[in-house]
Amino acid sequence: MKEKLESLITGLEAARSHSDLQSVIVKLRDLYDIDHVVYHSVNRAGEQYAALTYSPEWVERYIERDYARIDPVVQGCYQRFHPVDWKRLDWSSPRARTFMGEAAEAGVGSQGLSVPIRGPNGQFALFTVSSRADDRTWEAYSRSNVGDLILVAHFINQKALELDHGTDVQHTASLSPREIDTLSLLAMGYSRAQAADSLSISEHTLRVYIESARFKLGAQNTTHAVAKAISIGLIVV
Repeated sequence: MKEKLESLITGLEAARSHSDLQSVIVKLRDLYDIDHVVYHSVNRAGEQYAALTYSPEWVERYIERDYARIDPVVQGCYQRFHPVDWKRLDWSSPRARTFMGEAAEAGVGSQGLSVPIRGPNGQFALFTVSSRADDRTWEAYSRSNVGDLILVAHFINQKALELDHGTDVQHTASLSPREIDTLSLLAMGYSRAQAADSLSISEHTLRVYIESARFKLGAQNTTHAVAKAISIGLIVV
């Protein structure tokens, strides 16, 4: 798993164009053995960008029929900050069920995990992986890979912002040496207890460092803080 993540991060760091980012999206799909990956962003000016693995025909149909208005994934993620499993969304309306049927015909599976991302200056992005696996297989898969996918989502968003002429890239935050040490250990897979023990501090003090770093980085949670710190070069794993 660590090798997969490192390979993707290397590819993202080397990306110099939207075409390169599209190639990373395809590599992500193949490395993590899922059916589809979608990254979609809307910046402060309302301009949209997407890198995805759906068929061109489905993308054209989705845009033509303005399905974003009724897509439970899009609508549900606008209201959330944490990763969303598609099964937890409301698919009960006739329009949502019709949409689901058309998506299935286009090869989009009924299983999915979407990560809402709120960037600087009103930017909103959505990173999604989807599959046609059965419920039990998908539950095990998402449980095992959610951490990696959240990190990748924020790395991809940061790279997309950089490629957009750097207009929406956030200014680098300044973290204290202890905050950097804390996030570095968590990024390497240490539990909070292990990180606190390694730094010879209490878990309570560790939480203080985590919350301080999270606030400075404008992160939604600890995983997001780690991802942002890595993506802007504050920590190296």
